[in-house]
Amino acid sequence: MQLLKINRMIKNLFGSLCILLVISSCESDLPGFYEFEPYAYSSTDLAAGDWKPVLIADAGAFQLPDPAPAGSDAYKSELAELKSLSENPDAIQKDAIQYWNNDGLVRWNETICRLISKYNLPPAPNDDDSYGVPNAAAPDQYPYFPFAHPTYACRALAYMSGAHYDALISAWKLKSQFNRARHQTADPSIRLHLPASELPSYPAEGAVIAAVSEVMLSALFPLDKTEIQKLSAEHKNSLMWAGKHVKSDITAGDSLGRIIAAEFLKRAATDGMKNAQSPKAISDSIRQAAEARFGWYWKNLEDPERPVGITPLFGKVKPWFIPNVETVRPGPPPAIGSPEFIQAANELKDIQKNLTKKQRAIANFYADGIGTYSPPGHWNRIAAEKIVEARLSPVRAARIIAYMNYAIMDAGISCWDTKYFYYYPRPSQAIPGFKTILGIPNFPAYTSGHSTFSSAAGKVLSHFFPSAAAEFDAVTIEASLSRLYGGIHYRFDSEVGVTSGHLVAEYSVNRAKLDGAE
Repeated sequence: MQLLKINRMIKNLFGSLCILLVISSCESDLPGFYEFEPYAYSSTDLAAGDWKPVLIADAGAFQLPDPAPAGSDAYKSELAELKSLSENPDAIQKDAIQYWNNDGLVRWNETICRLISKYNLPPAPNDDDSYGVPNAAAPDQYPYFPFAHPTYACRALAYMSGAHYDALISAWKLKSQFNRARHQTADPSIRLHLPASELPSYPAEGAVIAAVSEVMLSALFPLDKTEIQKLSAEHKNSLMWAGKHVKSDITAGDSLGRIIAAEFLKRAATDGMKNAQSPKAISDSIRQAAEARFGWYWKNLEDPERPVGITPLFGKVKPWFIPNVETVRPGPPPAIGSPEFIQAANELKDIQKNLTKKQRAIANFYADGIGTYSPPGHWNRIAAEKIVEARLSPVRAARIIAYMNYAIMDAGISCWDTKYFYYYPRPSQAIPGFKTILGIPNFPAYTSGHSTFSSAAGKVLSHFFPSAAAEFDAVTIEASLSRLYGGIHYRFDSEVGVTSGHLVAEYSVNRAKLDGAE
């Protein structure tokens, strides 16, 4: 994609000031709008309407009005409009067609990752050294809502991708029901600027995806609602500029997407996330319980000190597939001062003293810290590239991204339960004089979040792309080791995190095996 278009999209979505702040600090970590040619699907997955959705009980429960029959005056009018709009698109319209491609799923995944990058900024201290907390009820008051830290990011990705998947199963069900032929069958003179597809055209899958994305992202990132709506409108308009869908296809897809997105927002409202950022009194009680239980506790080393770590009660958020956090909670880390701890601490001191250029590069590449799309976003980029490479249909692509993000969210819930149950000190606290090259995350050490997120994501992707399993394993191990090289985790934090992520991912993979798509 041309640089001019990238800049236009960035400016339209986020606003120039914030983008300048983000890009100047961590440009290499941002998920770029990468260029790929529109492609014909390797399979249209015509039977996907019979797959089992995750949240929606019945994919066939959602009804749409019958489309105008072929040969009717209403349909002829729609065909004439489509022919006019697609006859000679201008440069901006051609850019939109190229950008949104056949369905736009990958582009909306990039969009949420960029929003996460934009809002992954911790609040600054007040003049009295206190810290404010973002408030969803007043998102435009500083500190702005949301603070898109890793737990917020993994949950946002799971809800949007999950809604995409369930909505597209329903769309495929309705496509089979109405079986409206592509419009070039009725009028071969209508220009088509995208690869042809044998999918029935009603409802438009791209409009389903745009509507789901608009509804979910507007709720998750309310300050960007106006720009999100503009992107959604451009996406849907591009389907007509491309000669792919008449207006009734798009209207039906938009309606279906909004209905199913609303069901996911209902779950989100009651999943416990609103209580995840606990007040200081509860945070103190968690610390006191860990100290009484184990004899140690994690302390925030920021100056001024934030009174509460990031989302201490995220471990109590409702998971998707794991039965409960206790089922997957690992055993305790080594006691401070034990031989196992001393060995791990000495290893970190040795790495710090002899850090190689390669190790430093790995630590920085996987840092995924402030101003980035965080570890969950890192894996969404990997998944998107594999999907494009395999030329998957939107419903097949949505399935992969959804099950991966469900596993990542469940892994985050499990990891944060472990972090705040054991409340284990970071190396900077427990090893006198120890310094990191990545700063100090504002939550306890054990287990490593990046290791847990990565192993869960890699395990799910290995199920869907078995020929690339070794590649995913290598990325997981490198991401896990990056935390040692950066000095923010002990080896046992990372190794146990990898094991935990694999365990959590098995629940997502096992659920995928039962949905009828394999």
